[in-house]
Order: sequence, then C-alpha cells, then structure tokens
Amino acid sequence: MKHLTQFILICIFFASSLGAQTTAEKRIDSLFSKYNSKTAGVAVGIVKDGVLIFKKGYGMANLEYDIPITSKTIFNVGSVSKQFTTFSLYLLEKQGKISLDDDVRKYIPELPIYGKTITIRHLCSHTSGLKDQWSLLTLAGWRMDDVITSEQVMKIICNQKELNFEPGSQFKYSNSGFTLLAEIVKRVSGKSFSAFAKENIFDPLGMENTLIYDDNEKIVKNRAYSYGNENGLNSKRNLNSSSPGPTNVYTTVEDLSKWTINFENPIVGNADFINRFNEQSLLDDGKPTILAVRDGETIYHAKGQFIRNYKGLTVYNHTGSDAGFKAYLGRFQDNKLSIILLSNDENFVAYKAGMDIAEFYLADQFKKREKVTEAEQKAEEKPKSTSDTNLKDFEGKFQNDDLSSLFNVKVINGKLTMTHNRLSDVVLTEVEKDKFSGVITFSAEVSFERNQKNQITALSITNFGATNVKFMKLK
Repeated sequence: MKHLTQFILICIFFASSLGAQTTAEKRIDSLFSKYNSKTAGVAVGIVKDGVLIFKKGYGMANLEYDIPITSKTIFNVGSVSKQFTTFSLYLLEKQGKISLDDDVRKYIPELPIYGKTITIRHLCSHTSGLKDQWSLLTLAGWRMDDVITSEQVMKIICNQKELNFEPGSQFKYSNSGFTLLAEIVKRVSGKSFSAFAKENIFDPLGMENTLIYDDNEKIVKNRAYSYGNENGLNSKRNLNSSSPGPTNVYTTVEDLSKWTINFENPIVGNADFINRFNEQSLLDDGKPTILAVRDGETIYHAKGQFIRNYKGLTVYNHTGSDAGFKAYLGRFQDNKLSIILLSNDENFVAYKAGMDIAEFYLADQFKKREKVTEAEQKAEEKPKSTSDTNLKDFEGKFQNDDLSSLFNVKVINGKLTMTHNRLSDVVLTEVEKDKFSGVITFSAEVSFERNQKNQITALSITNFGATNVKFMKLK
C-alpha cells in the first residue's frame, strides 16, 4: 500500500509538471503567433535544470527560398558575442598567458599613449574610455552594411588621439574594447580568435554549429538571413562585417543551451572560475559599473553580461543586434532557468520577449514590484531656432584627419545641412546657440566652435559612443 501511495504521488507530480510545461509552451506559441511562412521569425530555447526542455522555430530563416526556422538554424547573435570574448580572456589568464591588469599596449603597441594606462580589465568592463568603433566609422562615412574587417576597425581605433574619459573612471558602452580583446587573443595565442574559441570553448562544450565569423565571404550552412519590414513589405538587411569581438558569433539555440549549462555545471572552467566571471565589473575606485536604473532596480555590468535583481531574482542577460538580427540570452542561474531567443526580424523586441517568457516559468517566484513613481520633471524648454540666427554663418568644409573624413555644411532649401560623399544628407535642427541635432546613422549632437572674432573655426560631433569628435574648418 505504501509503495502504491508513493507511485500515485509521483504520477501526480509528473502530471502537474507536464501540465505546467504544456501551459508555458502554449503561451510561448501564442507570444510568437504572428510569425508564419511569409515572415522572418525567431528560434526559442528554454533550459531548465541543465536540460533543454523546449526548442522551436517560428517563421522563416530565408524568405527567398522558403526555408523555415528550426532550433538548428544559425543566427548572428550580435552583442551576445561579447561574453564569449571576455570568457576567452579569462581563459588566457587561467592559462597564465596574460594578466587582466596588463597594459593593453603590451600587446597592441600601436595604440596611442593616452596618459593613463588602459588595461585588459578596462576593455572587458566598458571602462576604457575608447570611442566606439561604430560611432567612429559612421562619422568617417562608412555604412553599416559595408564590408568591415578587423584590420580596418583596428586602424580607426588606433588613429584616435583622445578618449571619451580617463580609463577606469566611468562606464560607457564601447564596442572598440572588444575588437582589441579579440586582437589580444590572436596575438597571445598565435591563433585566430575564431580558432582559439573553437578549440577552448566550442569544441569542449559540443557546440558543433557555432563559429566566430571572421570572413564575410565564408559559407555557413543553415544560417538565417535578416530582414526588415516596412509598410508590409519585407526587405533584406545585409551584413558584411568580418570583425569579431563585439559581435559575429554565429550559433543556434541548441548550442547556446550548452553554453548556459556550462555556467551551472562547468566543463570549461570550474565553479570558482564561473563565480569570478559572474562578478560585477568595477571602476578603478571600487564602485560597480552601472548601465542604468530601471523600475527601481539597478542594472550592473559583468564581462559581456548585465546583472540585475528582477522582481527578487538575479538574472544575467544581454541582448544582441546586428543588421536585422536580434538576440536575447538570459540566465536566472539560481533558478537554473535560461531563456534563449534568436531572431532575424529587425523589429523583434528581444529583451521584452525574454522577460515575458520568464514570467511563464517563474511567476510564482517573482516578488511583486512596487510601482516606481518618478517625480514629474518639467524640463526647461531649450531655445528653439530664432529668426536672428544666420545659418550662412555655419557654412564651410570641416575635416577630421584621424578619420579621413570631410563634411560640407551649407544651407539647402533654407535648412542647415551636412553633406558627405558617402552618406545621406543630414538636416540639422537648432537646439540652442551654436548647437544642433541630426542623424548621422545614429542620433548626434553637432556643436560649432568660434574664435575671439566670433568666427566659426570647428565643429564637434557627439553620438552614443563618441564624445566631441572634432572637425576643423578648412580655410
């Protein structure tokens, strides 16, 4: 009788578990119900207690050949790549080949001397002060769908004579640091970054369909292509970058599940290694690096991941975006739950979808969040363009030698406009005296400088990743 009772209890337990899982799966299906044979889509993987319990594709990997997305479809995961880059540096340190506190110039001597040393640790934690490579490339006239190689990116980084800030003093997201990290792996190991990661991470974990894409002409079987959709029409979002480090890990949800499981049951590294890797990054003064405060919760950085206490539970996560690819990898490590979302839909909001799915599995463990009421701030209205502003005063040619880039500023149809040989025209809107806003691929602030005679002598451009990039006016 005792054994019968135990058997019944076990059956009830598995039945309830199966029911809960089925409910979660149905909710995931509903979440992605808009994807079909006419759309791009998303691949989903859910890892629980070290097992990939759910894997499914929605929508199409290739709209030209009607190839559906599956759990084996390969996607570019964008900035989710960064945790593989930093992990590689931690492996090199474990092998005794580097110290995280080494001067970066020990390995990359062509990098300028900036006054204060930039260390490998600074690169890993977005505290180097280096101007972001994509920010710089766009100001140099590059399009994001150009062929972009590591050699070209290295040149533009090493040409910069100024930093955004003193190394170790601030946190500011910079892709440039991760290109340098990939280059350090190459120079220290004597192998390509791609080969090092394959030998030290991908192969030991059995990630057979994962690679670092460092050749834009390389053929990758089963990969998805990325798309945008405007007014109901699909269009390709071409990606020709072969510059790894900040991006360009190509993988599947099945392979990423093996990566997340390694954080719970390490094959590469050990428990102490993983714990150190998961620690918050710090500024030089010992304060933690902070991305933002949202919904009353602080988001910290840790080696290519962000950490936050989400409704009482700790989550390590990061999103990725490149061309039309979107990605989300979230690890509720204490709860042994990981959520993997890989998409080729430019409009996919990866982070929200990831947290929506977390609710499907962890709702009973989440704490209710108190409503955060932000004080109403009545921002002072900045002066708008005034009738006495003579836009002709700002006309001229402005050049930055470090970027080999020239903008021509002139009045076109009554509007101050910046033109560049390789970019679309940029219409500038006055924000305040001598300061304008516009879009140079990314939103930008353009400030003009005057001499003692009140003549315009230069302009400086600030965008998300580069501060005060100066262009001198040509005489």
